[in-house]
Amino acid sequence: MSFLIRVVVNALALAVATWLLADIRLGTGTQGEQIVTLLLVAVIFGLVNALVRPVVKLLSLPFIILTLGLLIFVINALMLLLTSWLSEQLGLGWHVEGFLTALIGALIITVVTWALELALPDGR
Repeated sequence: MSFLIRVVVNALALAVATWLLADIRLGTGTQGEQIVTLLLVAVIFGLVNALVRPVVKLLSLPFIILTLGLLIFVINALMLLLTSWLSEQLGLGWHVEGFLTALIGALIITVVTWALELALPDGR
């Protein structure tokens, strides 16, 4: 899947989580500004998942095995919180409030991303 399609899929998944959960907030502005914000947050989210997540998974591999993979949900929530923190540092105005919200948001993002990837042709 190309980079641009991946960013759009992530942005749509982040938008769904933002829409469904009151504690994930998107800054005020015009609809166009909010779309740009979601696209930028999706780029950050993609970078966090590409660079940080594999290292965290590797370092926590024994605990992932011990918890039969349930720790991956916690890692996904932490990556969402890291994305929130980075977007705040960059002044993007997208914020996740609390770990439980991040956990539920990560589950929503995973399901939406999975569904969108099923709907899109994979280009092989």
